[in-house]
Amino acid sequence: MRHGGELNEAILAYETWGELNDNKDNAILILTGLSADSHVASHHQDKHDTAGWWENMLGPGLPIDSTKWFIICASSLGSCKGSTGPCSPNPETKESYKFTFPDLTLEDIANSSYEVVQSLGIDKLACLIGPSMGGMTSLALLLQHPNAAHHMINIAAGCHSEPFSTAIRSLQREAILTDVNFNNGNYSSDQWPRQGMKNARKIGMLSYRSAAEWKEKFPRSLRQRPHKPFGHEFPVESYLEHHAEKFVHQFDPISYIYLSRAMDWFDADDYKQNESDNPMQHINLDSALVMGASTDFLFLPSQQETIAKLLTETGCKTQLEITDSIQGHDAFLVDQENYGRIIGKYLKQILSAKQS
Repeated sequence: MRHGGELNEAILAYETWGELNDNKDNAILILTGLSADSHVASHHQDKHDTAGWWENMLGPGLPIDSTKWFIICASSLGSCKGSTGPCSPNPETKESYKFTFPDLTLEDIANSSYEVVQSLGIDKLACLIGPSMGGMTSLALLLQHPNAAHHMINIAAGCHSEPFSTAIRSLQREAILTDVNFNNGNYSSDQWPRQGMKNARKIGMLSYRSAAEWKEKFPRSLRQRPHKPFGHEFPVESYLEHHAEKFVHQFDPISYIYLSRAMDWFDADDYKQNESDNPMQHINLDSALVMGASTDFLFLPSQQETIAKLLTETGCKTQLEITDSIQGHDAFLVDQENYGRIIGKYLKQILSAKQS
């Protein structure tokens, strides 16, 4: 691990879509956001398969077309979604790692995901795709393995976390750590840090969407008098409560704070040899698509502009797309019209160039 320590007998849970061609040159690796898992999309259009977190983006005939590409996605190392993380049993002690899990960085997540790619016999990815934390992890992968991919789609990310987004995540971690049931990590399913996880989720949801969308979604005309003093009076309160309740047991609290901290630790400037260097000077990409939303205040459009500028300076043919999506940071999940069109067109251009 980048900050010391090691994992033995670690597991990475991953899923694939499509078929790897004979030349093994049609592979796409998707790196996930903080709370997402390997299940990007369903594999079968029937009731026995569940929808994925990017269901309308990946599949036959969709922007990431599984009839043309071989797509791989692994649950992040350190998460609680099948891959080894703090809530996994340590093979030596048989007890959950909890805080004995080594310090986790995005570089560790990137390296472990790249191990999956190499284990499948793929020497070089056709394209690397990463939204949000996955976008930062994509940079972490290329900074360590400059020749790992021909192309990259980097969405709603930055070369590092700005103070505002670090403050948001710091408050989320604090909400979890100070929950009375957290008990220094010795919680159980019966004594779960429920309120801490709820509050962390609510803080996150506020930062994922834009103020303009909240205003459009919850007009004041929907206000109702609460049934008890200081109960939920405004519809936005009920909305946040509902979605926070759904999230409480979907993610392990220690995994959440490990991944959150990993985002704040990452800094592309760590790869500079000198102060004036471009940290990406050794990255060898043919082209890149860098995307963001004008309403995203968690990862500002200026951060995507910086990524695009640094990549362009390396000789990479870079396309920057800042959409006017109202959904803020979550636009890549919600605004399929804009993101699907732009991503689909870019991947078709890659295919056309390859075939010619």
